[in-house]
Amino acid sequence: MLKNKYNIVISFLILSFTTASAQVLSLENILSTIKTDNPQLKMYDADIQSMDAAAKGAKSWMAPQVETGFFMTPYNTKMWKADDMSPGMGSYMIGVSQMIPNAKKQNTEYKYMSAMSSVEKENKNYTLNQLYAIAKTNYYQWLILNKKVKVADDNLLLLNYMIKSMEIRYQYNMDKLPTYYKAKSQYNELESMIIMLQNDISQKRIMLNTLMSRDKNIAFEIEETFELKEYNAQLLDTTLISKNRSDINAIKRTMEINQLKIDAEKSKFLPEFGVKYDHMFAFGQQPQQFSLMGMITIPMPWSTKMNKANISSFQIKNESLNWQKRMILNETVGMISGMNTELSNLKKQYTISEKSIIPSLRKNYDTAVLAWQNNTGDLFVVLDAWEALNMAQMDAFNKLQSILNTQVEIEKQLEIK
Repeated sequence: MLKNKYNIVISFLILSFTTASAQVLSLENILSTIKTDNPQLKMYDADIQSMDAAAKGAKSWMAPQVETGFFMTPYNTKMWKADDMSPGMGSYMIGVSQMIPNAKKQNTEYKYMSAMSSVEKENKNYTLNQLYAIAKTNYYQWLILNKKVKVADDNLLLLNYMIKSMEIRYQYNMDKLPTYYKAKSQYNELESMIIMLQNDISQKRIMLNTLMSRDKNIAFEIEETFELKEYNAQLLDTTLISKNRSDINAIKRTMEINQLKIDAEKSKFLPEFGVKYDHMFAFGQQPQQFSLMGMITIPMPWSTKMNKANISSFQIKNESLNWQKRMILNETVGMISGMNTELSNLKKQYTISEKSIIPSLRKNYDTAVLAWQNNTGDLFVVLDAWEALNMAQMDAFNKLQSILNTQVEIEKQLEIK
């Protein structure tokens, strides 16, 4: 017996130490850690840096072309040398040519390549918003689970008190055996429910650790604070939504890049210049010779068909993207309007539960307990009153969960942190 007592005390000490040392994180802490440590976001950072690095080479020149070989040299090697009749024939040539790119063409290419990362930046913001929504949902679900566990623990103590009381009262024929077994079954159901709730909390902890890119088994608790928010009609302004939504901004950036692609294709209609220098080492007694020529590329109708087709393609793509942007705006406004109405109704239901239904059921339960304790009431009535109160509390928690989930979805659509 003494050994068992020591084990119980040690277990309580370990549990107390673990609880005291557990890290407590607010929602803001979790979201900030996701922003800095999530590997999916780091992947976007690497892609953005890669595109910006590639843009630095947009103004490079083509490599010079070097050529060497015999120039106007007879096959008969005897004719290479000078003699009384001839000064010699043929020469050995070394030449170099360099194309000089058109500055306007390079500038348009540089603007296009520099703008490419802007789409990835908006895609990163879009992904970050999705991760925030997942984190908020799990955070609030954990918060509601904690509330349910607390109520379940309190109810477990109440049922335990009833069972112990019934065991004493039954000895004096003051309670009925079926009532005792009903209370026992409800006690066991509540134990099972607490295990299920604790498992759900563990799943939420693992999910949040995953989002924060931490060890999945790191123990921590959350701050049990939340806010019931109001969203005014100004948030349904399409201009504001269009400005805040990353997916819409990504479409805008894509349209801008397509326009830069059009400019780049048009710049290919411009001529490019080049220079070519050759030096001949003449055989025999011939003088040394050189050749210096300028070159120019002249875009012709048959050489620009592909460029014209690309321009037409990008223009049509921008028209498609513009309709896509309008579609997203239309759907978003409709969704937010519907969710805002739902949020208002959920808040009204939650208020009725908290201020009317639960207080009335609690009074009913307290009255039934008092009557039972004074031997003027039946425990069946007490258990029914307790069950009704417990169901109303759980229903209120579910309504609160729906309110918080709706808030998260609205903030997700509006991209509010």
